[in-house]
Amino acid sequence: MMLVDAHQHFWRLADRNGAWPPPELAPIYRDFLPADLVPLLAQHGVAKTVLVQSMPNEDDTHFMLDLARRHPFIGGVVGWVDMKAPDAPARIAALAADPLLKGLRPMLQDLPDDGWIDDPALAPAVQAMVHHGLSFDALVLPRHLRALRAFAERHPDLPIVIDHAAKPLIAAGVADPWRDDMAHLAALPRVHCKMSGLVTEAGAGWDVPRLRPYVDHLLACFGPQRLIWGSDWPVLDLASDYAAWIAASNALLAGLAEADRHAIFGRNARRFYRID
Repeated sequence: MMLVDAHQHFWRLADRNGAWPPPELAPIYRDFLPADLVPLLAQHGVAKTVLVQSMPNEDDTHFMLDLARRHPFIGGVVGWVDMKAPDAPARIAALAADPLLKGLRPMLQDLPDDGWIDDPALAPAVQAMVHHGLSFDALVLPRHLRALRAFAERHPDLPIVIDHAAKPLIAAGVADPWRDDMAHLAALPRVHCKMSGLVTEAGAGWDVPRLRPYVDHLLACFGPQRLIWGSDWPVLDLASDYAAWIAASNALLAGLAEADRHAIFGRNARRFYRID
């Protein structure tokens, strides 16, 4: 089985100008670079990763693409462009000239307008993404799911993946209306979902039984062919660690056929992000 971590980050605090993470998040308030992750990948047999943006600027995207060119374990980059800028199509074309750019991600969870994504003004950027073979990572919370559904219905040719299963309110034990909204999105054939970030949403004292109803619902909606495993490292370190998340993921998926586990742990990410 070729493991692919479909969601990880690198950053340098000096580049972030006081942006997240704050000093109070001590486990992740430092630089995280390839030398920090490589031993974990080797320990757990992870062959490739997808490096995902964590700053809403193109400098961060260029930083990630430079790392990807120098570190072959990075199979692709999900970057950022201001998708509502008048020159968004040209900016997307320029970034997409690098074959390591696989997708784009606006940071929807941080925007003041919950309906930002449900806007016809995004059409030129989306058309450019489709033209250049890029996918869309949706960094959303449960309250954004209906607007995301409208966006996905408006752009059926755009491959979409919902990051961190839309961050359900696991710590509070709340599953509705997240359950129905995710089911509606899963009915759209080009919408995928990442099995990542769940332990962070479950919080301190998380365990497999607490996660299981949410993962079971994702499996029921998206099936093993549209569910994609990722670590969300190093944000993962706020609630767990790499080894514990892999062990929990194996436990949560233990009832599946071997081919389906292989799909979730790697094959789906390679197909969605076009990783050789």
